[in-house]
Amino acid sequence: MKLIWHGHACYTLESSQGTVVFDPFEPEYVPGIPTPELAADLVLCSHFHNDHGCAQAVRQTKRVTAVKVETLECFHDEALGAKRGSNLIHIVEAEGKRIVHMGDLGHLLDAEQLERLGKVDVLLIPVGGFYTIDAMQAHTLAEKIGAAVTVPMHYRGEGFGFDVIAPVEDFTCLRGSVEYAGGNVLELDGELGQGRTVVLRCPVK
Repeated sequence: MKLIWHGHACYTLESSQGTVVFDPFEPEYVPGIPTPELAADLVLCSHFHNDHGCAQAVRQTKRVTAVKVETLECFHDEALGAKRGSNLIHIVEAEGKRIVHMGDLGHLLDAEQLERLGKVDVLLIPVGGFYTIDAMQAHTLAEKIGAAVTVPMHYRGEGFGFDVIAPVEDFTCLRGSVEYAGGNVLELDGELGQGRTVVLRCPVK
């Protein structure tokens, strides 16, 4: 099983139980990030802004998956959605592992919401601020969740991302041991360890 980062908040999860795409963006919408060719059995969108909800950009198969999906309702901002609306956290179980995609989460989670997440193997969390929680909030939340692997997303880097959001270094400087992957793929077979922060390499034009 593997997770592929296409940039911003878009991922493909490939597993023996099915293929899932999270938060596909509108073609040419996110600065510096090429439009991937996406195909999936299931497409999950946290909300329907242009940089997260372009399900029509994914070629969908007609295969039935054995992937289990739960959702957790939350907000895109700290004002109960008054600024940017609602957001869905997706909790996906495949091959015995639990992957949580936070979408454009705009606030910290309460005790009940944290309990709903359960034991998390891979946490995909926004860290860039402005539209989402910022680096410090993301760090605080990641510590409470205690995932085996935490993967930052929704930030800007050299040659990619929106100017108003912060770079990943604002987040990684708060973490302990940080691993920088050589590419945009995270292998999820076998033991994942515990408390790892992995920065994947964003595809750029």
